[in-house]
Amino acid sequence: GQRGEEEEHHSLETFTFYLSEPLSKERVEAFSDGVYAIVATLLILDICEDNVPDPREVEEKFHGSLLEALSEYGPNYLAYFGSFVTIGLLWFVHHSLFLYVTKATRLMGLLNILSLAFIGGLPLAYQLTSEFAEKSHNEIEAIQVSCVITFFASIFQFAIWTTALLNEEETLHAFARYGGKEHAFMFAKLALYPCVSLGAFFLTCLLSEFSTAIFHLMQIVIPFAFLALRIFVRISLTAIKSVMSLSRRKVVLLEEEEACLSPNETLS
Repeated sequence: GQRGEEEEHHSLETFTFYLSEPLSKERVEAFSDGVYAIVATLLILDICEDNVPDPREVEEKFHGSLLEALSEYGPNYLAYFGSFVTIGLLWFVHHSLFLYVTKATRLMGLLNILSLAFIGGLPLAYQLTSEFAEKSHNEIEAIQVSCVITFFASIFQFAIWTTALLNEEETLHAFARYGGKEHAFMFAKLALYPCVSLGAFFLTCLLSEFSTAIFHLMQIVIPFAFLALRIFVRISLTAIKSVMSLSRRKVVLLEEEEACLSPNETLS
C-alpha cells in the first residue's frame, strides 16, 4: 500500500512537471496565426460560393440591377462581417496576450489548442446565423450556438493568461504582472468577449425574439467597445493615481508641519 501511494505521488509530480515544461513560444504563435488565417479564408470562400447572384436572375428578377440583387443577400453579408470582426478581434487579443508572455509552457499550449478548436467553429457559426436568419426559433438557437463557440474560444484565452499569472515572474512581462501598467487593461480586454457572449446568450433565453441582425451588429460594435474600454481604464487609472498622490502630499505636509513645531507645541 505504501509503495502504491509513492508511485501515485511520483506520477502526479511527473504530470505536473510535464505541464510546466517550457514550450516554444514562436511555434505556438505560428500555429495559431495559421489557424486564424485558414478560418478567415473559409469565411470568404463560403460567402463567395453561396452568396453571389446568378446573372439570369439579375436580368429577369431585378431588371439588370446588380445592387438590388446584392441587397437580397444583405443578411449574409452582415453575418460575414460580424464573424470576420470576431475572428479579427480574437486574433488581436491573442496577439496582445502573447506579446506579454515571455515563456510559454505546455499547459498554456494545451489551453491555446482548445481555444483554437473553437476558433475553427466560427465558420459553422457564420453558416448557421446566415441560413436561419428568417425563422424565429432556429434563429435564436443559431445565435446561441455562436455565443457558445465565441465564449469557449475566448475563455480559454483568459485561462492562458491566468496560467501565466500563476508564475508571472518567469512567464509574463513586467508590464502585465500584478500592479503593472497593462495588467488592468489586459484583464478587461480578455474578459470582454466572455462577458459579451454570455450576455447575448442570456438575452436569447429571456427574449422570445432576437434578430441575427442585432447579434451581428453587436459583433461589429465590439471594436468600438475595445477602444472605449481602453480609454475608460486609462482615465480610471489616472484618477486613482492622482487621488493617491494628493493623499500622499497631504501626509507629507502634515509630517513636515509636525517636524517644524517645537516639543511644547506638539504636546499641546
